Amino acid sequence: MTDETRKPNDETPQPDAAETADAAAEADTAPAQAAATDPAADLEAENAKLKDQLLRTLAEMENLRRRTDKQIKDTSQYAISNFARDILTVGDNLRRALDTVTEEARSGADPIFTGLLDGVEMTERDMLKALEKNGIARVDPAGDRFDPNLHQAMFEVPDPSVAAGTVVQVVQAGYKIGDRVLRPALVGVAKGGPKPAKPEAAGDEAPEGVDKTV
Repeated sequence: MTDETRKPNDETPQPDAAETADAAAEADTAPAQAAATDPAADLEAENAKLKDQLLRTLAEMENLRRRTDKQIKDTSQYAISNFARDILTVGDNLRRALDTVTEEARSGADPIFTGLLDGVEMTERDMLKALEKNGIARVDPAGDRFDPNLHQAMFEVPDPSVAAGTVVQVVQAGYKIGDRVLRPALVGVAKGGPKPAKPEAAGDEAPEGVDKTV
C-alpha cells in the first residue's frame, strides 16, 4: 500500500467553526454570571427588601393605633347618647311645668309656691350644667337659618319681613353631643320674605344643608 493511499486516514480532525464560536461565547458570559451571583449584591437587595417591609409594617401599626384611639374616644364620648336622650325628656317636662306659670301668677303666689318654682328652675339649671359637662350642648336656633341637619321644621310662618328659611319660633330646643345631633330642634320657619343673603366672600361656605326652605 502506498503513502498516498494512507494519507486521508492519518489527518487529524479539525474542530467545527460553530463549536468554536459556542465555546468562545461561554467563556465571555462566565464573568457576567459570576457578577450576577455576587453575595454582597444579594445581601444588599435582601436588606433593602426587609427595610421596605419594616417601614410598611410600622406605617400600618401607626394607622391602626390612630384608628383605635379614635374608636376609644368616640365610644367614650357617645356611649351616653341613649341615657342623655332620656334625661332630655325629664328636662322637657321641667320646662313645660315652668312655662305653665305666668308672670302674674308668680308675682301673686304665696312663698311656698314661689319656693317650689325656684326649686324646679334650680333643678333645670343643674341638669343643663351636668349635660354640658358631659359634652352635650343645647341648640336654640331662634333667628338662625333653617338647617335640616340640626332642625326639624314643624310649621311655616308667613312673614315677609324676615328672610325665607329663617327660624322664627323654637317649639323644642335641640341638643348636640360632640359633633353629632342628639336631638334636632323643633322649629317654625318663616316664608314669604326675601331670599337668604349669600355669603359675601367666595371662600365663605354656607353651613351644610342650609338654604332649604320648608
